[in-house]
Amino acid sequence: MQNYVAMDKELFISAPGKVILHGEHAVVHGKMALAVGLNLRTFIQVKPHRDSTVLINLPNIGTKLTWDVSELQPLLTRFQGDPGHEPVSPSSEQLDLLKTCAGFPEGSKDTERLAALAFLYLYLSICGRDIKGLNIVVWSQLPPGAGLGSSAAYSVCLAAALLTVSGRISCPVHEGTEDGRWTETELKLINSWAFQGEKVIHGNPSGVDNAVATLGGALQYQAGQITPMKRVPLLQILLTNTRVPRSTKILVSGVKDKLLKYPGIIEPVLSSIHAISQECQHILEASTSGLSMDQYSVLEELIDINQHHLNVIGVGHPSLDRLCQVTVLHGLHSKLTGAGGGGCAITLLRPDVDRSVVEAAKQQLTDCGYQCWETSIGAPGVSLHPSLSLPQDIIRAFRNV
Repeated sequence: MQNYVAMDKELFISAPGKVILHGEHAVVHGKMALAVGLNLRTFIQVKPHRDSTVLINLPNIGTKLTWDVSELQPLLTRFQGDPGHEPVSPSSEQLDLLKTCAGFPEGSKDTERLAALAFLYLYLSICGRDIKGLNIVVWSQLPPGAGLGSSAAYSVCLAAALLTVSGRISCPVHEGTEDGRWTETELKLINSWAFQGEKVIHGNPSGVDNAVATLGGALQYQAGQITPMKRVPLLQILLTNTRVPRSTKILVSGVKDKLLKYPGIIEPVLSSIHAISQECQHILEASTSGLSMDQYSVLEELIDINQHHLNVIGVGHPSLDRLCQVTVLHGLHSKLTGAGGGGCAITLLRPDVDRSVVEAAKQQLTDCGYQCWETSIGAPGVSLHPSLSLPQDIIRAFRNV
């Protein structure tokens, strides 16, 4: 292990997005949900700045922000300056101070403004009296606002990078192309600080998204309790964004109204969704040497049943119906992920599916006007990458910034 403070080189860190495999909406009513790491990732590059400038470049949202360390130092008295302190929630006074410091004009995009506030809060709170010049670039494979945990991946990358830069966690550098991972204690600290970044952005987050981005794999979430699952296999999927906007708040409210109106009908549906999550968890954790084709068949059935349930409770959408119709014609099985009402869906890809089938499905989904990625779930959590281990498209993305 090396400490970044003694190094004059760049850091590359990434964190995964997330999807809900099963349990969306039911989790609001005390049932279990399974959240899994999505191997579309957010990457951060951090380099020491030779002068006292702090620069953060967010090319995905077209934002580049710069401060001089001397501008930020007077703010430190309002933030905890002891580098050993534990994470605490941002106060309204601190956020008001940061808004003034960021200086965004009226009409600025929320995404841009909140990303800057989360960075400033974590930078000042984590680095404390040791704030220094940094050049930071954040580039993401995750579309913002699609319910895929893009803000959590951003917060986790920032927390891991700033904790490393400040020397509060180790720098797990390896030779060659082997990615580095932090200890369990260090990951807990990363997750705790990332949760504060999520509070800046979302106000009252559940903590699931940042936990998935930190730990990867799969997590069980029920009644506020987050429990990592064991031995989760990587599953290949198609992730499809219908591009149909939706309001999570309105959809959640609609399910609640249905439950109040028809408790004898909707409660058993939510309980069945809970049982689907349990059965899926059992299959994934029982897999010690990869899933059998019979187990894949069960996973496909669970996906189909859950999608029907989600339609019953009122969170489906014609765009999602069309998506499921397209994929079933190719022998594939899909369900919405997240709030529904449009948004995204996942399609399970068995290892024995023919490439021509996958390509044909992707093309037809694209022809529908949807955005489609071939990726995996159960992805590893926050990781430090030697530059040699980065995919070529990521290297090109940073070079083009």
